[in-house]
Amino acid sequence: MSGAPGPVPQLRPGRRQAGAEGAVARCRPPPRCVRKWLSREGGGSARLSLPAALGGGASGSGAGCTMPTSFTVVPVEAQGEERQRDGQRREEEEEDEGDERDRGTGDGIARENSPFINNAELGRGNTYEGKNMALFEEEMDSNPMVSSLLNKLANYTNLTQGVVEHEADEDSKRKEVKGPQMGTFIGVYLPCLQNILGVILFLRLTWIVGTAGVLESFIIVFMCCACTMLTAISMSAIATNGVVPAGGSYYMISRSLGPEFGGAVGLCFYLGTTFAGAMYILGTIEILLTYISPSAAIFKVTDVAKETEAMLNNMRVYGTCIIILMAIVVFVGVKYVNKLALVFLACVILSIIAIYAGVIKTAFDPPDFPICLLGNRTLSKRNFEVCAKFTEINNETKTTPLWRLFCDSSLLNATCDDYFSLNNVTEIQGIPGIMSGVLTDNLWSAYSEKGSIVEKKDQPSVAGSEESKMSGLPYVFTDIMTYFTMLVGIYFPSVTGIMAGSNRSGDLKDAQKSIPTGTILAISTTSFIYLSCIVLFGACIEGVILRDKFGEAVNGNLVVGTLAWPSPWVIVIGSFFSTCGAGLQSLTGAPRLLQAIARDGIVPFIQIFGHGKANGEPTWALLLTAGICEIGILIASLDSVAPILSMFFLMCYMFVNLACAVQTLLRTPNWRPRFKYYHWTLSFLGMSLCLALMFICSWYYALIAMLIAGCIYKYIEYRGAEKEWGDGIRGLSLNAARYALLRVEDGPPHTKNWRPQLLVLLNLDNEQLVKHPRLLSFTSQLKAGKGLTIVGSVLQGIYLDKCTETQKAEENVKALMGVEKTKGFCQIVVSPNFRDGISYLIQSAGLGGMKHNTVLMAWPQSWKQTENRFSWKNFVDTVRETTAAQQALLVAKNIDLFPTNQERFTEGNIDVWWIVHDGGMLMLLPFLLRQHKVWRKCRMRIFTVAQMDDNSIQMKKDLQMFLYHLRLNAQVEVVEMFENDISAFTYEKTLMMEQRSQMLKQMQLSKNEREREAQLIHDKNTASRSAPAVEASVAAAVPEKVQMTWTKEKFVAEKHKNKDSNVSGFKDIFNMKPNQSNVRRMHTAVKLNGVVLNKSQDAQLVLLNMPGPPKNRKGDENYMEFLEVLTEGLDRVLLVRGSGREVITIYS
Repeated sequence: MSGAPGPVPQLRPGRRQAGAEGAVARCRPPPRCVRKWLSREGGGSARLSLPAALGGGASGSGAGCTMPTSFTVVPVEAQGEERQRDGQRREEEEEDEGDERDRGTGDGIARENSPFINNAELGRGNTYEGKNMALFEEEMDSNPMVSSLLNKLANYTNLTQGVVEHEADEDSKRKEVKGPQMGTFIGVYLPCLQNILGVILFLRLTWIVGTAGVLESFIIVFMCCACTMLTAISMSAIATNGVVPAGGSYYMISRSLGPEFGGAVGLCFYLGTTFAGAMYILGTIEILLTYISPSAAIFKVTDVAKETEAMLNNMRVYGTCIIILMAIVVFVGVKYVNKLALVFLACVILSIIAIYAGVIKTAFDPPDFPICLLGNRTLSKRNFEVCAKFTEINNETKTTPLWRLFCDSSLLNATCDDYFSLNNVTEIQGIPGIMSGVLTDNLWSAYSEKGSIVEKKDQPSVAGSEESKMSGLPYVFTDIMTYFTMLVGIYFPSVTGIMAGSNRSGDLKDAQKSIPTGTILAISTTSFIYLSCIVLFGACIEGVILRDKFGEAVNGNLVVGTLAWPSPWVIVIGSFFSTCGAGLQSLTGAPRLLQAIARDGIVPFIQIFGHGKANGEPTWALLLTAGICEIGILIASLDSVAPILSMFFLMCYMFVNLACAVQTLLRTPNWRPRFKYYHWTLSFLGMSLCLALMFICSWYYALIAMLIAGCIYKYIEYRGAEKEWGDGIRGLSLNAARYALLRVEDGPPHTKNWRPQLLVLLNLDNEQLVKHPRLLSFTSQLKAGKGLTIVGSVLQGIYLDKCTETQKAEENVKALMGVEKTKGFCQIVVSPNFRDGISYLIQSAGLGGMKHNTVLMAWPQSWKQTENRFSWKNFVDTVRETTAAQQALLVAKNIDLFPTNQERFTEGNIDVWWIVHDGGMLMLLPFLLRQHKVWRKCRMRIFTVAQMDDNSIQMKKDLQMFLYHLRLNAQVEVVEMFENDISAFTYEKTLMMEQRSQMLKQMQLSKNEREREAQLIHDKNTASRSAPAVEASVAAAVPEKVQMTWTKEKFVAEKHKNKDSNVSGFKDIFNMKPNQSNVRRMHTAVKLNGVVLNKSQDAQLVLLNMPGPPKNRKGDENYMEFLEVLTEGLDRVLLVRGSGREVITIYS
């Protein structure tokens, strides 16, 4: 009916893989099955990790069916047909199930083992529905359908905070893990806050404000906070560009900049974290012995001058005890450290609130902390209570304990210190309050030398005459020399800790959202706290108290504690527990970082630290961490340890910025961070600021840290395991290589820059092993790692059939190149014949301006054997092609007698026979060889040949002058070769050569004729089965002289005919006379060989000009004979044929 509605669409469920065995459950689940599937997949608390999802899908208990993931809309009318087709299809699939299980990838090529692409094992046994995807069914074993991939990715969850990468873990060992629950506030913001706020805020910030002044302190804090903010922006970009497992900054740097940078900076970050632990422990002891219980000191002295040394010894003893105790706690119960983290964080937050509350209170009710001044000098209140010289007791004037400290007796007429007698004692308030206007006095810096007295500005005083006895008087002295850059180094550790969020990425609900937000908010919060504290400290506290590092003028109270409300003990106790907790966390985190580096396997000598307890706790790494931490404890000075860890943290942050800048500038396709508020200029600015701060803090510490990182980098480069992590430095190298190649494309190099860029042609045996390894030894001796080396070889056949052999050959050649220390590239070419393959290599090896200009090959020793696969014909054609390509050619004869790289010639000569000038190659090659240890002690001798009309004496002088201008040291000799009659030996040798050539030609001709007849017979038989028209055309194409039908008589006649022709041919060979041109050439070869043997038979190496092949190709086989005669009797010969251009010059 026209008005009826159309067919109602219904959903036909598809199928999905049901388990690792590949069995297919094809079902239409009723509502009960759907509910069961939903409860199993979505409602359970356990989630499958990615490898588990890849291996087994969503197999589980239940009715054996799985929830469909793809649906097809089918009209109602077509349902009947669909059911029939469905049943038939199910039967066909059950029959083909066994075949499908054994099906390979179809092309025999191994696929990449990736978590997002099923490998052959995981995909084995899959069957595929319908014929919709029949075009792709052969590839589905290795390339899953999109629906299957998306379903498996849905079951993916972040890894636990382990140290094994997700690619390398086995499915069978993967345990079900709870889904991450932490949000931005708990997971990132609070950990960063706790790590950033710490010991420096409580123990040193007031001292920095008093010493540098409010303005310079503001600059110090702003620089450091800007550095960490820029680093956080770069870190956010890297952290949101994919999943960041455990390892935090180490993982980010190593995967962005490569294993060398990653290992170097990772170890530096580890050292920084370890020294941070030492700093926190020293801060804990300082709070304990200075502010909580001074009587607990082991070393006690009465002399003020020796007090500092005694304090350092106390810190060493207590520090060693505390580090042992902390290491035991971490070893036994690391989970308790994590549980106490919230307590430590609460201590920090309460302390900061107490500071702000105290500041507000000073506006209307300043605390009472009087300071005693003698003139303008601050006095330490440890040995007296009353700030006065005299007191009135019952109308009687008596001296105070202060008098006795400066005078030799308590009498009024006692002899007193000159400065004490001339100046009055005054008492002022140490915390006048925020409304007092003391901020203007604290704006400017007050740097001082070590041992100077803390003095109040603008306070009247009269200088005394004796300034030498101050050491024993109760003044407040400075313990170190202060200056701007030193304060930067001490302060910077207070802004570290920004990596705490990225280290916990596996515990976050949405790491790519939480890490940037939480880290930047934490830095903003702490920056505000630091900057506001600087202003508030300067506005509330008297300058002399600020510069009093240990609170001696306020009865030994913590200076920042005097400002706090309700009591100084809030700050003292809070800072004690926060520094103690920070030290524990450093001892917990640093060993895990070292374990992550060790298990990556990039630094061989630390691999032992990758081992630990059965539950993965890094036992050995903890011991090393405690040992390094002890070094910081033995230094014992918080102000000396802080710049050390500043260096390591700054270096780490510098490379995080560099990683982001490199990835952004390279525009690598994988660089797609979700955090968009970054720019390469910000990263570059952050990197520059980090580098500047390193040298501002301490230039010698910076150089030491760089030297340590450089040594680790070179060690990993030479000894470390090769890793391919898709890092940015590799991309940077490719970009730089591309830029350089485009630059050198402009034209050929100048003669001064010319060096042999070698294409080495190797022969391989049937096992794809190199026949002459010494050829690569000679290559490395000639090149010494400089310039371009391409090692090429040819396999005969078709590439599709030879893929496996090509890979095996390439592996063998690269392995041999590594053994022989030949730095270069390997190129294997598959060609239907060797001749074309070598031609391809000569024409196309190299890229752009980085092309070879010289071909090095071995002399074909068995060239006289016709079945040799590198026959004389191939050799001569190679010589012609290198000449046509304007490339030089080096042919090493008796290559197996050449020295290995381990041999050393202690004496001997390298003899150069300079017959014709070919651009200076013969002069340059011995010089290059003598740069290598094998040939270094050999002397260079140059021989040249004088003809009848030449003045040999003048030739020798000219050659010596030429070598002098070339700056080459060589012995020169001119050999006279006079013309004489051709000897019978030469005539006979030429005749034998030509007879052999003629015989080979006839044998080859008869062989070719037999092959041609067999082919024509085959063609006839093939044509006889086809249509008559085709048969006629084939018959017309056959030459008339060839008979296609063989009888016994015809066969006998043809046999006698061939026999007669062969006999007549051999008679002609024995009656022939040699060609006069060949006789002359043979004469030259014999004479020159005699001269060379006479002079150079004992030489370690002989270099000879290689004559070119004849223009007439009919004489190619004779050319090989000439070269054989020319070099006969010599052990090591290098035949050299120049490229036709000058390669050496007398000019600078």
